[in-house]
Amino acid sequence: MKVEKSTSDSSSDQHKNVAELSHLLRQQEQKIDDLTRQLEWFKRQMFGRKSEKRLIESPNQMELKALFPAPEENPEKEVIVTTIAKHQRRKNKLPGTPEDSGLRFDEAQVPVQEIAVSVAELEGENSDQYEIIRYENTYRLAQQIGSYVILKYVRPVIKNKNSQVLKTTPAPANVFDKSLADVSFVAGMLIDKFVYHLPLYRQHQRLKNAHIELSRATLTNVAERAARLLEPIANEVLKSILLSRILAMDETTIKAGRKKERHAKRGQMKTGYFWPLFGDRNELYFSFASTRATSHIETLLNGFTGTLLTDGYAAYEKYCAGIKGLTHAQCWAHTRRYFEKALDDEPELANRGLDYIAALYSHEKVINDKRMDGQRKLTYRGEHCKRVVDAFYRWCLDNVKRPDLIATESPVLVAINYALKRKAANHVERALRVIPMGRNYGHTCIM
Repeated sequence: MKVEKSTSDSSSDQHKNVAELSHLLRQQEQKIDDLTRQLEWFKRQMFGRKSEKRLIESPNQMELKALFPAPEENPEKEVIVTTIAKHQRRKNKLPGTPEDSGLRFDEAQVPVQEIAVSVAELEGENSDQYEIIRYENTYRLAQQIGSYVILKYVRPVIKNKNSQVLKTTPAPANVFDKSLADVSFVAGMLIDKFVYHLPLYRQHQRLKNAHIELSRATLTNVAERAARLLEPIANEVLKSILLSRILAMDETTIKAGRKKERHAKRGQMKTGYFWPLFGDRNELYFSFASTRATSHIETLLNGFTGTLLTDGYAAYEKYCAGIKGLTHAQCWAHTRRYFEKALDDEPELANRGLDYIAALYSHEKVINDKRMDGQRKLTYRGEHCKRVVDAFYRWCLDNVKRPDLIATESPVLVAINYALKRKAANHVERALRVIPMGRNYGHTCIM
């Protein structure tokens, strides 16, 4: 009996050990899968391409293992010397370049300061033995110290000889009453801040380096007054955008104003939101709000009944669901992003989804290159883009219920479900690319 019991105990221990080892093995396999996914993500961040276009990967693309090369087995390798024939590189003349100087600039717009170079031979005792037969010009790009000037208005004070009444000639009207800033300074300050992203404190430093003392509070005050002055123009731009057939909208965070809460750290900034609106007349309007709630969307889009193009933020869906006559469309870039994340797990399927979306982008490039608009654009999309979109969604339906993808909770299944959930929204404006907010537009207002 003791032997049987001992044998039974030994068998039980073996089963227990096998179960523990199996569990440990599954944990290790899961950890390896997680680390592999993280490594592939890291490789994409370091060496990958984030373009929205689908291009053929270069076979010479650098890989992570290149950072850690294996030690050479035979350090004494034969050195191969290649002789390259000498050649003379020819310098192409640039358009708008005077006398092939290498500087390209618009001679009608850029001021050119001529400096005469003195010749010692023409000023000496034997100057009569020399004569000038021609001039050679050398061009150099220079920068003047400071870009500010003080306007000094000299205003005569006159007196009537009969009445002896004095009268001071008034200064020319200024953009702001009782302001020391000329309209040219106000315009330049706003351009530096909002076009070239030069903060006011840096403009203050530049003024100081130009030997002009002006407080940062004064710059802030001038900027605020200028914004109020431009507010009616911004409101008209917004009205024009709301008349668009297709309106694109997004939101992004920005730090604005200091936190005044009791437990806020010194200098800590509050989080606000910019809500850019882009209309079909290439007009761009930025609205600022302290919230990301649906209420601000309702305030901005009051009266709009066209097609609203957005990302997948739920607040847009909630708003559009309650507005009669408003159609909700979503951009393909967000759908593409999910397939890009699935490349490591299911490269074949993920690339197939990306190829469908790349085909849409290629058709959009044709539309842009040929400058199609109106009915011509709609006709082209109906003939070319519709077939791509229909094929894409048929492919999604064919794969969404695959048992192997469901069992492994594959990321490509997440991408497919994301696309199917937004099928109606994506069908409305099938090939609209994400709005390029960094582009220079004809009309831009910030409020």
